[in-house]
Amino acid sequence: MIVRTLSECRNSERRVVADNWESVRMLLKDDNMGFSFHITTIYEGTETHIHYQNHLESVFCMSGEGEIEVLGGETYPIKPGTLYILDKHDEHFLRAYKNKEMVMACVFNPPITGAEVHDENGIYPLLD
Repeated sequence: MIVRTLSECRNSERRVVADNWESVRMLLKDDNMGFSFHITTIYEGTETHIHYQNHLESVFCMSGEGEIEVLGGETYPIKPGTLYILDKHDEHFLRAYKNKEMVMACVFNPPITGAEVHDENGIYPLLD
């Protein structure tokens, strides 16, 4: 059994901070779950370019509002209660609107291995 709190992980090396986002890695590859689970905050009024080449990613917005724009495709609004799922190659922009940061729960398969290290040649253990 794994029991962790968000505040415990936030005060450890599991918290990763960039200019326009931060992410708390609640589960990583070393936890042997076959996926990783993160609480990610996109800072208000910012845009983040994301491209995980070989990951399935499921994201649930818990608070804030913004949008996701799939590169070369559609733009979709994101608000609390919105779930979006990206397949192995969805390069995209994630934007948080100016009035509030956007907080999301994110699941990656295969799991992220560390602070911001992705196993881009990994397998998809949940799909085997």
